Amino acid sequence: MSTTRKHTALPKAQILIEALPWLVRHNGKTVVIKFGGNAMVDEELKAAFAQDVVFLHHAGLKPVVVHGGGPQISAALDKHGIVSEFRAGLRVTTEDAMDVVRMVLAGQVQRELVGLLNRHGPLAVGLTGEDAHTITATRHRPEIDGEPVDIGRVGEITGIDTGAIEALLADGRIPVVSSVARSQDDHHVYNVNADTAAAALAAALGAETLMVLTDVEGLYEDWPNSDEVISRLTASQLEKLLPDLSSGMVPKMEGCLHAVRNGVTTARVIDGRVQHSILLEIFTDEGIGTMVVPDEKPDEKPDEKPGEKPDGRPDEQGES
Repeated sequence: MSTTRKHTALPKAQILIEALPWLVRHNGKTVVIKFGGNAMVDEELKAAFAQDVVFLHHAGLKPVVVHGGGPQISAALDKHGIVSEFRAGLRVTTEDAMDVVRMVLAGQVQRELVGLLNRHGPLAVGLTGEDAHTITATRHRPEIDGEPVDIGRVGEITGIDTGAIEALLADGRIPVVSSVARSQDDHHVYNVNADTAAAALAAALGAETLMVLTDVEGLYEDWPNSDEVISRLTASQLEKLLPDLSSGMVPKMEGCLHAVRNGVTTARVIDGRVQHSILLEIFTDEGIGTMVVPDEKPDEKPDEKPGEKPDGRPDEQGES
């Protein structure tokens, strides 16, 4: 090999070495990824997402993908002549609409994602929250002007059974979960928010990380006055910010808060418009997006472990 070729290849080796402490730290750990936003509809981003998830799998992590499908559901309802209506930021889901939601999530979005992942090997297996009682819900009645309103078959999660997902992970598979839940009360099913479902699954699985793909860079410091992204905040800091967040960010950040308050080590909101954003967040020193961590205990330094910087990232020596 010529000297020129050696020098050309060197940056690739340096990139791999930078990833080493992260590979060591995350090996064998479960990471729940909420797939959504522009990454769901842009062909190049979809393909890059599938590559990232398969990379995590082969790097020794245990990825679990959870998805919704807002744009696809709206398009299908329109095709069936069903008007899309939203109340309290949630889709009003009649019995007819629920049939379409279920069909789109389990029969279209999930199938496409499973297919993209399985281009790389016999890895992905699709299921919905109905399967093996994975997600159980009861009717959610949000309050508008202090009064509870009926928005149809929209569910509030009441239980998680991780048995089927854990069996798939033990078998070396990548579970892909559609955000449809079985009913606790009757024989129907519920449409559940995918951000909320991902957070509930992350907590129940004891995941190392919850990652939520969005169409923004992260949580902004003072939006719309500033586009400065908050790179790290604690659960209590996030809780104080929640009342002032935009409606689209609320379920994502509530999900992150639920996750870290229930045993998940870190929850991250990352920009799904950036190709390979998952790898950038997990395997580089800089990371991207906003990371939420549990509150420090009085006898601990802020989220610091041996060989880590205070922001939860390994030190320069690459120890983990």
